[in-house]
Amino acid sequence: MSNFEKKFGKYAIKNLTLVLIICYIIGYILRFAPIGTGILNMLTLNPHLILRGQIWRIVTWILIPPTESNLFFVLIMLYFYYSIGTTMERVWGEYKYNLYIFTGLLLMIIAAFLSYAFVLFELKMGMNTPYMTGDVGFEMQLAAFSFSTYYINMSILLAFAATFPDNVVLFMFIIPLKMKWLGIVYGGWLAFEAISAFVNGNIYLFFAITASLLTFAIFWFSGGRLMHLRPKEVKRRNDFKRSVKITPPGITKHKCAVCGKTESDDPTMEFRFCSKCNGNYEYCQEHLFTHTHVK
Repeated sequence: MSNFEKKFGKYAIKNLTLVLIICYIIGYILRFAPIGTGILNMLTLNPHLILRGQIWRIVTWILIPPTESNLFFVLIMLYFYYSIGTTMERVWGEYKYNLYIFTGLLLMIIAAFLSYAFVLFELKMGMNTPYMTGDVGFEMQLAAFSFSTYYINMSILLAFAATFPDNVVLFMFIIPLKMKWLGIVYGGWLAFEAISAFVNGNIYLFFAITASLLTFAIFWFSGGRLMHLRPKEVKRRNDFKRSVKITPPGITKHKCAVCGKTESDDPTMEFRFCSKCNGNYEYCQEHLFTHTHVK
């Protein structure tokens, strides 16, 4: 992706998380407005109507907010997603964060059209499910609200939990919980929801959740998470272990090649070697994704 970043990195949208939050706010204003529901119906990601000329829906669906209606929880949710989103944008860099978000948006659009194709196939074959009415237009109108940025935000949460697994948050404002456990719970719940939706015939929800999980999976594995299984990396790791001697007291084992931080500066700080750098260069979690690769 570095070659693409050199060409297209300048086009990355700054403060993309804030842009998404503003879209949420506009969506909630429309939802609570007297005629807002009718307007939202004209903005949803509905492939049936997109193919009939309403092409603006390919973009305007990002204004569709989650179904939460309690104002207090809406504000908490917006603050939480803004917090983790801006953190990921700062750690990953604007280009990679933009790529992550727009990959999720693209996969959600693909999921909507796959759902539409599946519905047409089932209706043609006479395979109606409890979630189907037999009218394609009405069917997609009901399903369109399943395709929103809610599941995009869920993929951001999973990415944050994977990047900062030992960060602690107050779950329900009371229980201290490490992000890795929160990520595991949310990931497991999403997988359970997807399976349940598929079994029950709610194909729209199944495709929407799958798009979210696929977004996270693509970036998780493309970021070198399977790197440790490659023979070259196994050899380099073993050679490094053999060359490391017992560390005398007062000498640190880890040191960031950018900022010089060690585990003595912050015991919770995580350090990783970069597989793309030419040599054994180690970086802290703040610079692992943002440093310039050594060639």
